[in-house]
Amino acid sequence: MDTHRRIVLGSGLAALAGTVLAPARAADKAAEAATASPALLPPELASELTGAQALGSARLRFLGLDIYEARLWSGAGFNPASYAQSLFALELTYFRSLSGRLIAERSLKEMQRQGKQDAAREQAWLEAMVQAFPDVKAGDRITGLNLPGVGARFWFNGQPRPSIRDVDFSRLFFGIWLADATSEPAMRKALLGQKAA
Repeated sequence: MDTHRRIVLGSGLAALAGTVLAPARAADKAAEAATASPALLPPELASELTGAQALGSARLRFLGLDIYEARLWSGAGFNPASYAQSLFALELTYFRSLSGRLIAERSLKEMQRQGKQDAAREQAWLEAMVQAFPDVKAGDRITGLNLPGVGARFWFNGQPRPSIRDVDFSRLFFGIWLADATSEPAMRKALLGQKAA
């Protein structure tokens, strides 16, 4: 089992089972609706990413269940090799209920795959993500905007959440999906609009 797929597990399958089984029908309908709908730039990004387009999208599944749909938005000139220096957004639309703390903890573990930082800095990032990421349910969206040279800005269902003003955080956080070292290379290719090899 690869690491990124365990983003929904946290401390174990019991956490997932309690949140996944109850909303399964609503989540399946949300998944069908997302597949059938054309990609529309989230309203919160309209003034942030003028002329943006969806480069690609990918769905994270675990044990046959849809967890979230990821979509990458960027303007012209986006370079995957230097994504951290580009203005872009990643939109996640959830199909299942998940704890915000669980999302933050799994995100930090994925960030550590790209390079460990000192413990105090990682703890500060974890607490910042806990503030930025609320609990989600089927149909909820978290949108993250990479601000080159600044950090990351977040929205939950279009409403602003706390920003994290740290360029290293932003590079490693979005690297979960976009870095060469991602644990989900097929998802990375799909988000970048590249064909699988």
